[in-house]
Amino acid sequence: MNNRNVIDDRETLRPTRDEGSKASHDDVLPALDNLPLLLAVPLAARILGISRAAAYRLVAAEELPARRLGGRVYVITAALLDLTAATGPGTTSA
Repeated sequence: MNNRNVIDDRETLRPTRDEGSKASHDDVLPALDNLPLLLAVPLAARILGISRAAAYRLVAAEELPARRLGGRVYVITAALLDLTAATGPGTTSA
């Protein structure tokens, strides 16, 4: 997939590592200020620190803004960032 507006959970995210670093693929997340317009649900789940299943449940409940494209489900990055900003430390959702 060459479209840079979507990060698919199957893409390889290659970190820049210091010598001797042993970061695994699961530890690597893209910089939040450099995200594409849409994120695959599993990657959005990793960013949020929740399980993949929980992320899909939130999408189904329309609590996590998403779009379907070609049979796949993608989380809208801008809405995800707004959601995390609105529910940052010290805030609660009603």
